[in-house]
Amino acid sequence: MGTRGRSIIGMDVDELISLLNKAFADEWLAYYQYWIGAKVVSGPMKDALITELLEHAADELRHADMVAERILQLGGTPLLEPKEWYDHTNCGYNAPRDFHIKKILKQNIEGEQCAIDVYSKLLKITRDKDPVTYNMALQILQDEVEHEEDLQALEEDLADMLA
Repeated sequence: MGTRGRSIIGMDVDELISLLNKAFADEWLAYYQYWIGAKVVSGPMKDALITELLEHAADELRHADMVAERILQLGGTPLLEPKEWYDHTNCGYNAPRDFHIKKILKQNIEGEQCAIDVYSKLLKITRDKDPVTYNMALQILQDEVEHEEDLQALEEDLADMLA
């Protein structure tokens, strides 16, 4: 990291890197949860959900890249082994056991709600202390809010269809 870039950080950089690595773990696990959900989902409207899940998976992968880049800019190292993701995650990983669309939707809505909480906290922590991380977290939060809305809209459509 450049010395000027590091000097603008108004908080403990190692603590920030740790928080970012937790978010990094979350993004990879979210990516996989979306991707595998798209492969196994069953039930009515599954094609619409598959499309949505694959779009969201691509976004989560992009988020992981953004977070990794920020960790590197701060002079840190992103988690290097997937097994470390479980030790550092905020949101965990909820493997699909029931492949019905209702269950897959519920799992992923809960995941998005956790991500919204994580990035909301990161915004509060970095506000007025690290504008670069703040702006990155804001971009990701906007995507996570949109993901939750997309999934809840599908959940409502499914409920209407089954009513």
